[in-house]
Amino acid sequence: MRSINFLPAALDIGLTLTYALPRVSYRLLSRTKGAQMSASTTWKASNQGVDPNRIPQRRLYTDATMPGIGLGTFGSDHVTHQAVAEAVKIAASLGYRHFDCASVYGNENLIGASFRELFEAGLDRKEIWVTSKLWNDKHGEQDVIASCEQTLSDLGLKYLDMYLVHWPFPNHHPPGCDVNVRNPHALPYIHENYMRTWRKMEELVDRGLVRHIGTSNMTVPKLRLLLRDARIKPAVNEMEMHPHFQQTEFFRFLIRSGIQPIAFSPIGSPGRPDRDRTPEDTSPVEDPVVVEIARRHSVHPAVVCIKWAVQRGQTPIPFSVNPKNILANIESVAADPLTDDEMVAIGKIDRNCRLIKGQVFLWKDNQPWEDLWDVNGEITPP
Repeated sequence: MRSINFLPAALDIGLTLTYALPRVSYRLLSRTKGAQMSASTTWKASNQGVDPNRIPQRRLYTDATMPGIGLGTFGSDHVTHQAVAEAVKIAASLGYRHFDCASVYGNENLIGASFRELFEAGLDRKEIWVTSKLWNDKHGEQDVIASCEQTLSDLGLKYLDMYLVHWPFPNHHPPGCDVNVRNPHALPYIHENYMRTWRKMEELVDRGLVRHIGTSNMTVPKLRLLLRDARIKPAVNEMEMHPHFQQTEFFRFLIRSGIQPIAFSPIGSPGRPDRDRTPEDTSPVEDPVVVEIARRHSVHPAVVCIKWAVQRGQTPIPFSVNPKNILANIESVAADPLTDDEMVAIGKIDRNCRLIKGQVFLWKDNQPWEDLWDVNGEITPP
């Protein structure tokens, strides 16, 4: 057994991370539905972390399983790319096996270096679940495959477990711009165009570059059309969900459709930039119900939000570079579950408060952000 410390000095909380290579057999579903692959070795984190076998697994419609909590890797404006890459190593050392990436985050090459260090330390690629996303300016038929190949190169991987269309719009914007900025070439959702992109996503599965494909920031009416027309249906939909924005109808639609919901901003995105904040925003970690439950469990309110998400049936992908928080988040899903009464109490505090509104993806000036989200149950017309 060897001992390796992946904690940078600035973040060290006194954890010594050790790795062992016991012989364990398990199965990993290949890209072809029903096909199975086997492996005989696994990598073990330190005993200060959480045994990955204790983490709930989500079974996809392909029969593959996905870890029920992941590490988000979007550092926004306030965390450096290198700090995010270090957090990936810390998280893996503490038991995380699910990493949510995206080309637009600008850090996949550094995360790739972290993966290489972890693999060299004995972690098996087959033991981790890696998601990435196609950015909005790569929806063109000639761009989809090339963009995925660049992500694979940056991450140092031969395949992705999941590849998502990041937004259903081909609209993009300069990094850090004001929410009122509009791309002069921005377009509304046009299903025929989206399906051209999706056909190339399906081709990525055919080529073996990705195992599954999925959607992000979608709505029920858009997904109904995709499910009607797709040859390979989405395995997941990534969306904002937390106790103050529970999206109950959408959540139930996904479960009925065999699509696993993945929750970004599961504690309410407290680190989002000021430009993305509005006066009506609320904070689930400050809700009296969540605070009281946290007091009873002797944990931070953010941990209660993570527990609620996993027990409800969604897969949260909280972001943090703080080792204590990274550990607390994964520990929360492995022990001390919320009671049925506590789950019911949290279910009653939904405020329909969307925090990530996406204004920069609108296609008209002076357009309400709600147009992105088809709030009346129909796709917003051009």
